[in-house]
Amino acid sequence: QLQLVESGGGLVQPGGSLRLSCAASGSTLDYYAIAWFRQAPGKEREGVSCITISGRGTTYADSVKGRFTVSRDNSKSTVYLQMNSLKPEDTAVYYCGLKYWGEDWCTINDASDWAYWGQGTQVTVSS
Repeated sequence: QLQLVESGGGLVQPGGSLRLSCAASGSTLDYYAIAWFRQAPGKEREGVSCITISGRGTTYADSVKGRFTVSRDNSKSTVYLQMNSLKPEDTAVYYCGLKYWGEDWCTINDASDWAYWGQGTQVTVSS
């Protein structure tokens, strides 16, 4: 059975960096686009980034453009989210989800478009 597992979160000071991983078990990620969403306490889940099957198509939320980079290694069935110049407002639980999507573009407007969410990984940015 396909499962996604997020890891790499932690406590970091403002301006610091973290790299999150989203690993699949039970299947490869070769046929799926992957999205990262995050949810802060009391807030709705919001889209952060997504990447297409080929890796050529990526999308970022305006709030993370220029700071976050999404990438994938299909040979390892893993997608990464490199987060630099972290800010306190990036504090949230980060989740990855997937969908079967053959286009070379993706959107992160609606979390319900994505499925097979992992358990999430906590990112806390604080001094």
